[in-house]
Amino acid sequence: MNAKYANWVPTVTSAIASLALISATPAAWADPTNTASTNASSPVRGDITRPLSMADALNTALQKSAAILKAQNDLQSTYGLVVQTRAIALPKLTATGNYTYTDPNAIENFGTIPQPNQSWNAGFKIIQSVYEGGRLGAAIRAARLTKEQALLQYQTVVSDTLLATRVAYYDVLLAAQQIVVNEASVNLLAKELEDQQRRYDAGTVPRFNVLRAEVAVANARPALIRAHNDYRIAKNNLSNLLGYNLPRDVWEDIPLQLTDALTAEPYQVNLPSAIAQALEKRTELGALRKAEKLQDENVNDARSGYRPSMQIFAGYGWRSVQFSQPVVLDHDIAGWNAGAQVSWNLFDGFLTKGKITQARAEREKAHTELDDTSRQVELQVRTAYSTFVEAREVLDSQEKVQEEAEEALRLARARTDAGTGTQLEVLDAETSLTQSRTTQIVALHDYSVARARLERAIGQDLAQKSGN
Repeated sequence: MNAKYANWVPTVTSAIASLALISATPAAWADPTNTASTNASSPVRGDITRPLSMADALNTALQKSAAILKAQNDLQSTYGLVVQTRAIALPKLTATGNYTYTDPNAIENFGTIPQPNQSWNAGFKIIQSVYEGGRLGAAIRAARLTKEQALLQYQTVVSDTLLATRVAYYDVLLAAQQIVVNEASVNLLAKELEDQQRRYDAGTVPRFNVLRAEVAVANARPALIRAHNDYRIAKNNLSNLLGYNLPRDVWEDIPLQLTDALTAEPYQVNLPSAIAQALEKRTELGALRKAEKLQDENVNDARSGYRPSMQIFAGYGWRSVQFSQPVVLDHDIAGWNAGAQVSWNLFDGFLTKGKITQARAEREKAHTELDDTSRQVELQVRTAYSTFVEAREVLDSQEKVQEEAEEALRLARARTDAGTGTQLEVLDAETSLTQSRTTQIVALHDYSVARARLERAIGQDLAQKSGN
Protein backbone atom coordinates (compact mmCIF):
# COMPACT_ATOMS: atom_id res chain seq x y z
CA MET A 1 0.00 0.00 0.00
CA ASN A 2 1.41 3.41 -0.94
CA ALA A 3 2.03 5.86 1.92
CA LYS A 4 -0.33 8.20 0.11
CA TYR A 5 -3.22 6.48 1.89
CA ALA A 6 -1.61 6.46 5.34
CA ASN A 7 -3.64 9.29 6.84
CA TRP A 8 -5.98 7.90 9.44
CA VAL A 9 -7.35 4.81 11.06
CA PRO A 10 -9.97 5.03 13.82
CA THR A 11 -8.57 4.47 17.31
CA VAL A 12 -10.52 3.38 20.34
CA THR A 13 -9.66 1.97 23.71
CA SER A 14 -10.75 -1.49 24.76
CA ALA A 15 -14.38 -1.41 25.82
CA ILE A 16 -15.27 -5.06 26.06
CA ALA A 17 -16.29 -5.32 29.69
CA SER A 18 -17.19 -1.72 30.41
CA LEU A 19 -18.20 1.51 28.75
CA ALA A 20 -14.90 3.29 28.19
CA LEU A 21 -14.21 6.69 26.69
CA ILE A 22 -12.60 6.57 23.28
CA SER A 23 -10.20 9.10 21.90
CA ALA A 24 -8.70 9.67 18.48
CA THR A 25 -7.25 12.41 16.28
CA PRO A 26 -9.57 12.70 13.28
CA ALA A 27 -8.90 14.41 10.01
CA ALA A 28 -11.10 17.34 9.07
CA TRP A 29 -13.87 16.62 6.62
CA ALA A 30 -16.47 18.98 5.22
CA ASP A 31 -20.09 17.93 4.90
CA PRO A 32 -20.89 18.52 1.22
CA THR A 33 -24.63 18.65 1.75
CA ASN A 34 -24.58 21.22 4.57
CA THR A 35 -27.38 19.45 6.43
CA ALA A 36 -27.02 21.69 9.47
CA SER A 37 -28.38 24.61 7.45
CA THR A 38 -31.05 22.39 5.89
CA ASN A 39 -32.71 21.87 9.25
CA ALA A 40 -31.56 25.10 10.91
CA SER A 41 -35.13 26.21 11.46
CA SER A 42 -35.91 23.09 13.51
CA PRO A 43 -34.76 22.73 17.11
CA VAL A 44 -32.55 19.63 17.22
CA ARG A 45 -30.71 18.03 20.13
CA GLY A 46 -27.07 19.02 20.43
CA ASP A 47 -25.76 15.46 20.46
CA ILE A 48 -27.06 15.00 16.90
CA THR A 49 -25.71 18.23 15.43
CA ARG A 50 -22.32 18.23 17.14
CA PRO A 51 -19.30 17.15 15.03
CA LEU A 52 -18.99 13.38 15.15
CA SER A 53 -15.68 11.58 14.68
CA MET A 54 -15.34 7.82 14.35
CA ALA A 55 -14.14 7.68 17.96
CA ASP A 56 -17.17 9.69 19.09
CA ALA A 57 -19.48 7.37 17.16
CA LEU A 58 -17.98 4.26 18.74
CA ASN A 59 -18.15 5.78 22.21
CA THR A 60 -21.78 6.78 21.66
CA ALA A 61 -22.63 3.28 20.46
CA LEU A 62 -21.08 1.83 23.61
CA GLN A 63 -23.29 4.03 25.75
CA LYS A 64 -26.55 4.14 23.80
CA SER A 65 -26.77 1.24 21.36
CA ALA A 66 -29.88 -0.82 22.02
CA ALA A 67 -27.98 -4.04 21.29
CA ILE A 68 -25.37 -3.28 23.95
CA LEU A 69 -27.96 -2.11 26.47
CA LYS A 70 -29.92 -5.34 26.00
CA ALA A 71 -26.69 -7.32 26.33
CA GLN A 72 -26.03 -5.57 29.64
CA ASN A 73 -29.48 -6.63 30.84
CA ASP A 74 -28.75 -10.19 29.74
CA LEU A 75 -25.47 -10.03 31.63
CA GLN A 76 -27.21 -8.90 34.81
CA SER A 77 -29.83 -11.62 34.36
CA THR A 78 -27.11 -14.26 34.04
CA TYR A 79 -25.42 -13.00 37.19
CA GLY A 80 -28.72 -13.62 38.95
CA LEU A 81 -28.61 -17.18 37.63
CA VAL A 82 -25.07 -17.49 38.98
CA VAL A 83 -26.30 -16.61 42.47
CA GLN A 84 -29.04 -19.25 42.18
CA THR A 85 -26.59 -21.89 40.97
CA ARG A 86 -24.18 -21.56 43.87
CA ALA A 87 -26.95 -21.24 46.48
CA ILE A 88 -26.82 -25.01 47.09
CA ALA A 89 -23.37 -24.63 48.68
CA LEU A 90 -24.45 -21.94 51.15
CA PRO A 91 -26.25 -22.47 54.48
CA LYS A 92 -30.01 -21.96 54.73
CA LEU A 93 -31.46 -20.04 57.67
CA THR A 94 -35.20 -20.30 58.35
CA ALA A 95 -37.44 -18.85 61.03
CA THR A 96 -40.86 -20.24 61.94
CA GLY A 97 -43.72 -19.24 64.21
CA ASN A 98 -47.17 -20.60 64.98
CA TYR A 99 -50.16 -19.73 67.17
CA THR A 100 -53.17 -22.04 67.62
CA TYR A 101 -56.51 -21.42 69.30
CA THR A 102 -58.80 -24.44 69.87
CA ASP A 103 -62.46 -24.50 70.92
CA PRO A 104 -62.46 -25.64 74.60
CA ASN A 105 -65.31 -28.08 73.81
CA ALA A 106 -62.99 -29.87 71.38
CA ILE A 107 -60.27 -30.50 73.98
CA GLU A 108 -60.02 -33.86 75.75
CA ASN A 109 -58.46 -33.58 79.22
CA PHE A 110 -56.34 -36.27 80.83
CA GLY A 111 -57.26 -36.74 84.50
CA THR A 112 -57.13 -33.60 86.52
CA ILE A 113 -54.56 -31.83 84.31
CA PRO A 114 -56.35 -29.28 82.15
CA GLN A 115 -55.24 -28.93 78.55
CA PRO A 116 -54.74 -25.40 77.22
CA ASN A 117 -56.86 -24.29 74.31
CA GLN A 118 -54.17 -21.86 73.13
CA SER A 119 -50.57 -22.63 72.17
CA TRP A 120 -47.71 -21.10 70.27
CA ASN A 121 -44.19 -21.91 69.16
CA ALA A 122 -41.36 -20.07 67.42
CA GLY A 123 -37.79 -20.75 66.44
CA PHE A 124 -35.06 -20.58 63.83
CA LYS A 125 -32.96 -23.25 62.18
CA ILE A 126 -29.79 -23.23 60.10
CA ILE A 127 -29.03 -26.09 57.70
CA GLN A 128 -25.75 -26.67 55.88
CA SER A 129 -25.19 -29.29 53.22
CA VAL A 130 -21.85 -31.01 53.79
CA TYR A 131 -22.06 -33.70 51.12
CA GLU A 132 -24.32 -33.90 48.08
CA GLY A 133 -22.56 -36.55 46.03
CA GLY A 134 -20.53 -34.00 44.06
CA ARG A 135 -23.27 -31.43 43.49
CA LEU A 136 -21.66 -28.83 45.76
CA GLY A 137 -18.39 -28.63 43.85
CA ALA A 138 -20.20 -28.83 40.52
CA ALA A 139 -22.49 -25.95 41.50
CA ILE A 140 -19.58 -23.72 42.52
CA ARG A 141 -17.66 -24.44 39.32
CA ALA A 142 -20.79 -24.04 37.19
CA ALA A 143 -21.48 -20.65 38.76
CA ARG A 144 -17.99 -19.46 37.87
CA LEU A 145 -18.21 -20.83 34.32
CA THR A 146 -21.65 -19.30 33.78
CA LYS A 147 -20.37 -15.89 34.82
CA GLU A 148 -17.35 -16.14 32.51
CA GLN A 149 -19.55 -17.34 29.63
CA ALA A 150 -21.97 -14.45 30.10
CA LEU A 151 -19.12 -11.95 29.98
CA LEU A 152 -17.77 -13.49 26.77
CA GLN A 153 -21.23 -13.34 25.19
CA TYR A 154 -21.48 -9.69 26.18
CA GLN A 155 -18.09 -9.02 24.61
CA THR A 156 -19.33 -10.62 21.39
CA VAL A 157 -22.30 -8.25 21.24
CA VAL A 158 -20.02 -5.27 21.90
CA SER A 159 -17.62 -6.31 19.13
CA ASP A 160 -20.43 -6.87 16.63
CA THR A 161 -22.04 -3.54 17.48
CA LEU A 162 -18.78 -1.62 17.14
CA LEU A 163 -18.11 -3.28 13.78
CA ALA A 164 -21.59 -2.37 12.56
CA THR A 165 -21.01 1.22 13.72
CA ARG A 166 -17.69 1.44 11.91
CA VAL A 167 -19.21 0.12 8.69
CA ALA A 168 -22.20 2.47 8.97
CA TYR A 169 -19.85 5.41 9.53
CA TYR A 170 -17.85 4.46 6.43
CA ASP A 171 -21.11 4.14 4.48
CA VAL A 172 -22.02 7.72 5.36
CA LEU A 173 -18.59 8.94 4.28
CA LEU A 174 -18.88 7.04 1.00
CA ALA A 175 -22.35 8.43 0.28
CA ALA A 176 -21.12 11.96 1.04
CA GLN A 177 -18.19 11.60 -1.35
CA GLN A 178 -20.44 10.17 -4.01
CA ILE A 179 -22.43 13.39 -3.81
CA VAL A 180 -19.22 15.36 -4.35
CA VAL A 181 -18.23 13.22 -7.34
CA ASN A 182 -21.64 13.36 -8.99
CA GLU A 183 -21.96 17.10 -8.40
CA ALA A 184 -18.56 17.56 -10.03
CA SER A 185 -19.71 15.41 -12.95
CA VAL A 186 -22.89 17.44 -13.43
CA ASN A 187 -20.90 20.67 -13.22
CA LEU A 188 -18.38 19.44 -15.81
CA LEU A 189 -21.15 18.45 -18.19
CA ALA A 190 -22.98 21.72 -17.55
CA LYS A 191 -19.84 23.66 -18.50
CA GLU A 192 -19.53 21.55 -21.62
CA LEU A 193 -23.14 22.41 -22.45
CA GLU A 194 -22.43 26.11 -21.98
CA ASP A 195 -19.36 25.83 -24.19
CA GLN A 196 -21.29 24.03 -26.92
CA GLN A 197 -24.11 26.57 -26.66
CA ARG A 198 -21.62 29.42 -27.17
CA ARG A 199 -20.08 27.63 -30.13
CA TYR A 200 -23.52 26.99 -31.60
CA ASP A 201 -24.48 30.64 -31.15
CA ALA A 202 -21.26 31.56 -32.92
CA GLY A 203 -22.15 29.16 -35.74
CA THR A 204 -19.08 26.91 -35.33
CA VAL A 205 -20.89 23.72 -34.25
CA PRO A 206 -24.22 22.18 -35.24
CA ARG A 207 -27.31 22.00 -33.03
CA PHE A 208 -26.57 18.29 -32.58
CA ASN A 209 -23.62 19.12 -30.28
CA VAL A 210 -25.87 21.15 -27.99
CA LEU A 211 -28.49 18.42 -27.86
CA ARG A 212 -25.87 15.79 -27.05
CA ALA A 213 -24.49 17.95 -24.22
CA GLU A 214 -28.01 18.50 -22.84
CA VAL A 215 -28.66 14.76 -22.88
CA ALA A 216 -25.35 14.14 -21.06
CA VAL A 217 -26.32 16.59 -18.29
CA ALA A 218 -29.78 15.06 -17.96
CA ASN A 219 -28.30 11.55 -17.77
CA ALA A 220 -25.94 12.60 -14.98
CA ARG A 221 -28.58 14.11 -12.71
CA PRO A 222 -30.29 10.81 -11.61
CA ALA A 223 -26.96 9.56 -10.23
CA LEU A 224 -26.69 12.74 -8.14
CA ILE A 225 -30.27 12.34 -6.90
CA ARG A 226 -29.57 8.72 -5.92
CA ALA A 227 -26.37 9.80 -4.16
CA HIS A 228 -28.34 12.26 -2.02
CA ASN A 229 -30.84 9.53 -1.14
CA ASP A 230 -28.05 7.07 -0.28
CA TYR A 231 -26.56 9.73 1.99
CA ARG A 232 -29.84 10.27 3.81
CA ILE A 233 -30.39 6.53 4.28
CA ALA A 234 -26.81 5.97 5.48
CA LYS A 235 -27.21 8.69 8.10
CA ASN A 236 -30.48 7.15 9.27
CA ASN A 237 -28.77 3.78 9.66
CA LEU A 238 -25.89 5.29 11.61
CA SER A 239 -28.27 7.26 13.85
CA ASN A 240 -30.19 4.09 14.63
CA LEU A 241 -27.01 2.24 15.61
CA LEU A 242 -26.01 5.15 17.84
CA GLY A 243 -29.32 4.96 19.68
CA TYR A 244 -30.43 8.47 18.74
CA ASN A 245 -34.08 9.33 19.32
CA LEU A 246 -34.63 11.72 16.47
CA PRO A 247 -36.89 14.73 17.04
CA ARG A 248 -40.08 14.53 15.01
CA ASP A 249 -39.34 17.86 13.35
CA VAL A 250 -36.29 16.35 11.63
CA TRP A 251 -37.50 15.12 8.27
CA GLU A 252 -35.58 12.96 5.83
CA ASP A 253 -32.18 14.66 6.22
CA ILE A 254 -30.59 14.05 9.63
CA PRO A 255 -28.09 16.82 10.50
CA LEU A 256 -25.16 14.55 11.32
CA GLN A 257 -21.76 16.20 10.81
CA LEU A 258 -19.04 13.58 10.41
CA THR A 259 -15.50 14.86 10.84
CA ASP A 260 -13.36 11.95 9.62
CA ALA A 261 -12.45 11.07 6.04
CA LEU A 262 -12.32 7.98 3.88
CA THR A 263 -8.62 7.18 4.00
CA ALA A 264 -6.49 4.08 4.56
CA GLU A 265 -3.11 3.18 5.95
CA PRO A 266 -0.93 0.17 5.16
CA TYR A 267 -2.01 -2.90 7.08
CA GLN A 268 -0.20 -6.20 6.95
CA VAL A 269 -1.52 -9.50 8.28
CA ASN A 270 -0.16 -13.03 8.15
CA LEU A 271 -2.99 -15.44 7.39
CA PRO A 272 -1.79 -18.46 9.43
CA SER A 273 -1.10 -16.22 12.42
CA ALA A 274 -4.46 -14.53 11.97
CA ILE A 275 -6.27 -17.88 11.99
CA ALA A 276 -4.41 -18.97 15.11
CA GLN A 277 -5.22 -15.67 16.81
CA ALA A 278 -8.89 -15.96 15.88
CA LEU A 279 -9.15 -19.49 17.26
CA GLU A 280 -7.57 -18.28 20.48
CA LYS A 281 -9.23 -14.91 21.01
CA ARG A 282 -12.68 -14.99 19.40
CA THR A 283 -15.16 -14.52 22.22
CA GLU A 284 -17.71 -16.75 20.51
CA LEU A 285 -15.31 -19.68 20.80
CA GLY A 286 -14.47 -18.73 24.37
CA ALA A 287 -18.16 -18.82 25.28
CA LEU A 288 -18.56 -22.24 23.63
CA ARG A 289 -15.57 -23.60 25.54
CA LYS A 290 -17.25 -22.46 28.75
CA ALA A 291 -20.47 -24.11 27.58
CA GLU A 292 -18.62 -27.40 27.03
CA LYS A 293 -17.17 -27.25 30.55
CA LEU A 294 -20.62 -26.43 31.91
CA GLN A 295 -21.92 -29.63 30.34
CA ASP A 296 -19.16 -31.53 32.14
CA GLU A 297 -20.44 -30.10 35.41
CA ASN A 298 -23.98 -31.09 34.44
CA VAL A 299 -22.76 -34.67 34.09
CA ASN A 300 -21.20 -34.48 37.56
CA ASP A 301 -24.43 -33.05 38.92
CA ALA A 302 -26.46 -35.86 37.36
CA ARG A 303 -24.13 -38.51 38.80
CA SER A 304 -24.73 -37.16 42.30
CA GLY A 305 -28.12 -38.90 42.23
CA TYR A 306 -26.32 -42.21 42.80
CA ARG A 307 -24.72 -40.93 45.99
CA PRO A 308 -26.07 -40.00 49.45
CA SER A 309 -26.55 -36.48 50.72
CA MET A 310 -25.83 -35.22 54.21
CA GLN A 311 -26.78 -32.03 56.03
CA ILE A 312 -26.09 -30.73 59.51
CA PHE A 313 -28.42 -28.38 61.30
CA ALA A 314 -28.79 -26.38 64.49
CA GLY A 315 -31.57 -24.23 65.87
CA TYR A 316 -33.20 -22.57 68.81
CA GLY A 317 -36.91 -22.60 69.67
CA TRP A 318 -39.60 -21.36 72.06
CA ARG A 319 -43.04 -22.83 72.76
CA SER A 320 -45.81 -22.52 75.27
CA VAL A 321 -46.03 -25.28 77.87
CA GLN A 322 -48.56 -28.08 77.53
CA PHE A 323 -48.24 -29.94 80.80
CA SER A 324 -46.00 -27.95 83.21
CA GLN A 325 -47.88 -25.85 85.68
CA PRO A 326 -49.10 -23.25 85.37
CA VAL A 327 -50.52 -24.05 81.90
CA VAL A 328 -50.91 -20.46 80.69
CA LEU A 329 -50.07 -18.77 77.42
CA ASP A 330 -47.15 -16.72 78.76
CA HIS A 331 -45.47 -19.73 80.38
CA ASP A 332 -42.95 -21.00 77.83
CA ILE A 333 -39.89 -23.17 77.54
CA ALA A 334 -36.91 -22.69 75.18
CA GLY A 335 -33.74 -24.43 74.11
CA TRP A 336 -31.22 -25.40 71.44
CA ASN A 337 -31.21 -28.37 69.13
CA ALA A 338 -28.64 -29.70 66.67
CA GLY A 339 -28.12 -32.77 64.57
CA ALA A 340 -27.40 -34.32 61.20
CA GLN A 341 -29.47 -36.00 58.55
CA VAL A 342 -28.60 -38.37 55.73
CA SER A 343 -30.67 -39.45 52.75
CA TRP A 344 -29.89 -41.85 49.93
CA ASN A 345 -32.13 -42.77 47.02
CA LEU A 346 -31.45 -46.46 46.64
CA PHE A 347 -33.76 -46.69 43.63
CA ASP A 348 -35.34 -43.74 41.85
CA GLY A 349 -36.97 -45.47 38.92
CA PHE A 350 -33.89 -44.86 36.67
CA LEU A 351 -34.32 -41.10 37.01
CA THR A 352 -30.60 -40.58 37.65
CA LYS A 353 -29.64 -42.81 34.72
CA GLY A 354 -31.84 -40.76 32.42
CA LYS A 355 -30.29 -37.50 33.65
CA ILE A 356 -26.78 -38.83 33.06
CA THR A 357 -27.64 -39.97 29.54
CA GLN A 358 -29.10 -36.55 28.74
CA ALA A 359 -26.14 -34.68 30.23
CA ARG A 360 -23.61 -36.75 28.28
CA ALA A 361 -25.49 -36.17 25.03
CA GLU A 362 -25.57 -32.43 25.70
CA ARG A 363 -21.83 -32.51 26.40
CA GLU A 364 -21.14 -34.20 23.06
CA LYS A 365 -23.38 -31.68 21.33
CA ALA A 366 -21.45 -28.82 22.92
CA HIS A 367 -18.17 -30.35 21.76
CA THR A 368 -19.50 -30.74 18.20
CA GLU A 369 -20.76 -27.15 18.19
CA LEU A 370 -17.35 -25.90 19.32
CA ASP A 371 -15.61 -27.82 16.52
CA ASP A 372 -18.10 -26.57 13.92
CA THR A 373 -17.87 -22.96 15.08
CA SER A 374 -14.07 -23.18 15.02
CA ARG A 375 -14.24 -24.16 11.36
CA GLN A 376 -16.70 -21.37 10.70
CA VAL A 377 -14.35 -18.87 12.37
CA GLU A 378 -11.47 -20.06 10.24
CA LEU A 379 -13.67 -19.68 7.15
CA GLN A 380 -14.59 -16.15 8.22
CA VAL A 381 -10.93 -15.22 8.62
CA ARG A 382 -10.00 -16.67 5.23
CA THR A 383 -12.93 -14.93 3.54
CA ALA A 384 -12.25 -11.61 5.26
CA TYR A 385 -8.56 -11.86 4.39
CA SER A 386 -9.33 -12.57 0.72
CA THR A 387 -11.75 -9.63 0.60
CA PHE A 388 -9.16 -7.38 2.23
CA VAL A 389 -6.49 -8.43 -0.30
CA GLU A 390 -8.91 -7.66 -3.13
CA ALA A 391 -9.74 -4.24 -1.68
CA ARG A 392 -6.05 -3.45 -1.21
CA GLU A 393 -5.18 -4.45 -4.77
CA VAL A 394 -8.07 -2.43 -6.21
CA LEU A 395 -7.00 0.59 -4.17
CA ASP A 396 -3.39 0.26 -5.35
CA SER A 397 -4.55 -0.06 -8.96
CA GLN A 398 -6.39 3.27 -8.71
CA GLU A 399 -3.44 5.23 -7.34
CA LYS A 400 -2.81 7.36 -10.46
CA VAL A 401 -5.96 6.72 -12.50
CA GLN A 402 -7.68 9.92 -11.41
CA GLU A 403 -4.68 12.05 -12.33
CA GLU A 404 -4.51 10.36 -15.72
CA ALA A 405 -8.25 10.87 -16.28
CA GLU A 406 -7.93 14.59 -15.45
CA GLU A 407 -5.02 14.91 -17.86
CA ALA A 408 -6.98 13.05 -20.57
CA LEU A 409 -9.88 15.51 -20.14
CA ARG A 410 -7.51 18.47 -20.41
CA LEU A 411 -6.00 17.10 -23.62
CA ALA A 412 -9.44 16.31 -25.09
CA ARG A 413 -10.55 19.90 -24.50
CA ALA A 414 -7.31 21.23 -25.95
CA ARG A 415 -7.79 19.11 -29.08
CA THR A 416 -11.37 20.32 -29.41
CA ASP A 417 -10.30 23.95 -29.03
CA ALA A 418 -7.65 23.39 -31.68
CA GLY A 419 -10.19 21.85 -34.03
CA THR A 420 -8.54 18.44 -34.11
CA GLY A 421 -10.81 16.77 -31.53
CA THR A 422 -14.50 16.10 -31.24
CA GLN A 423 -17.17 16.73 -28.65
CA LEU A 424 -17.51 12.97 -28.19
CA GLU A 425 -13.90 12.78 -27.03
CA VAL A 426 -14.57 15.42 -24.38
CA LEU A 427 -17.73 13.73 -23.14
CA ASP A 428 -15.97 10.38 -23.05
CA ALA A 429 -13.09 11.90 -21.06
CA GLU A 430 -15.53 13.50 -18.62
CA THR A 431 -17.30 10.16 -18.14
CA SER A 432 -13.96 8.42 -17.55
CA LEU A 433 -13.00 11.04 -14.95
CA THR A 434 -16.28 10.55 -13.08
CA GLN A 435 -15.84 6.81 -13.19
CA SER A 436 -12.26 7.01 -11.89
CA ARG A 437 -13.33 9.31 -9.03
CA THR A 438 -16.16 6.95 -8.14
CA THR A 439 -13.89 3.92 -8.27
CA GLN A 440 -11.37 5.70 -6.04
CA ILE A 441 -13.80 6.53 -3.24
CA VAL A 442 -15.47 3.12 -3.44
CA ALA A 443 -12.03 1.50 -3.21
CA LEU A 444 -11.22 3.57 -0.10
CA HIS A 445 -14.55 2.60 1.44
CA ASP A 446 -14.15 -1.08 0.60
CA TYR A 447 -10.60 -1.09 2.00
CA SER A 448 -11.74 0.45 5.30
CA VAL A 449 -14.70 -1.91 5.61
CA ALA A 450 -12.63 -4.96 4.65
CA ARG A 451 -10.00 -4.08 7.24
CA ALA A 452 -12.63 -3.58 9.96
CA ARG A 453 -14.22 -6.93 9.18
CA LEU A 454 -10.85 -8.68 9.05
CA GLU A 455 -9.95 -7.27 12.46
CA ARG A 456 -13.28 -8.48 13.80
CA ALA A 457 -12.78 -11.93 12.28
CA ILE A 458 -9.33 -12.19 13.82
CA GLY A 459 -10.74 -11.31 17.22
CA GLN A 460 -8.92 -8.02 17.73
CA ASP A 461 -10.44 -5.41 19.96
CA LEU A 462 -10.64 -1.83 18.72
CA ALA A 463 -7.53 -0.58 20.54
CA GLN A 464 -5.55 -0.04 17.37
CA LYS A 465 -2.55 2.20 17.06
CA SER A 466 -3.21 5.50 15.37
CA GLY A 467 -1.72 5.93 11.94
CA ASN A 468 -1.35 9.69 12.10
